[in-house]
Amino acid sequence: MSDKITVVIADDHTILRRGLVSLLSLNQNIEVIGEAEDGRSAVEMALRLAPDVVLMDISMPVLNGLEATDRLKRDAPGIKILILSAHDNDEYVNQVVRSGANGYVLKSTSPEELYTAIRTVHSGHAFFSPSLTGRFGDRGPGAPGAPGGGKDSLAGSALTMREREVLQLIAEGETHQHIADRLFISVRTVDTHTHNIMMKLNLHDTAGLVTYAIKNNIVILPRQ
Repeated sequence: MSDKITVVIADDHTILRRGLVSLLSLNQNIEVIGEAEDGRSAVEMALRLAPDVVLMDISMPVLNGLEATDRLKRDAPGIKILILSAHDNDEYVNQVVRSGANGYVLKSTSPEELYTAIRTVHSGHAFFSPSLTGRFGDRGPGAPGAPGGGKDSLAGSALTMREREVLQLIAEGETHQHIADRLFISVRTVDTHTHNIMMKLNLHDTAGLVTYAIKNNIVILPRQ
C-alpha cells in the first residue's frame, strides 16, 4: 500500500492546474489522483476519491473555493483543504479561516513551500504562507479571538447548496438557460430556485442578488 499523500487539484485555469500536477509529480511523496475545473466538480471528486488533501483555488465557476471548502468540511471533515490563491490580504485570509480550510498558500510560493504546506496540513496542522502567519500570532485558524473566528451572515442564511450554486451563476452573469445547462436542470427549476432565493433574502431583482453575492463572497472579484 502506498504511503504517498494523495491530492486532488481544483483550479479552473488549465495551464496552472497542469503545471501544479507536473510540479507535484516531482515529489516522490505526493500523488495527484484527480483534477477539477470548478468547485462543484471538486466536491464531487473529493467525495468520490477521498484524497488526503485538496489543493483548492478560491475563484472558480459554479461553486467557488470557499463554498466548496465549506461543503467538504461538512460532508467529509477528514479531508484536508489547502487554499491556493494569489490574494494576499486580510479579507481573503479571514474568509478562508471561516470556511474551515486547513491552510492558505499564495500562488507566488516556492515549490518547496508548497510541498511543506501539503505535508503540514496532511499531518493535522494548519499552514499559512509566512507572510500571512503574523495575522494570527499564537492563535490557530478558527480559534477564539482569531480573525474571522465566527461564521459570516451567509452561513446563517437558509440557502441550500443548490441555491448557492444558482446564485453564484446569476452573479457571474449567466442566463437562466445557461445555468440550467451547467447544472443539468430545467429552466423552470432555475426560475423556481431564483424565486426562492429572492424570498429568503428579501431581495427583488438581479442587481440585489449580485450585490448580496459579492458582499458575502459567493463570487470572488479579482483585485485590481
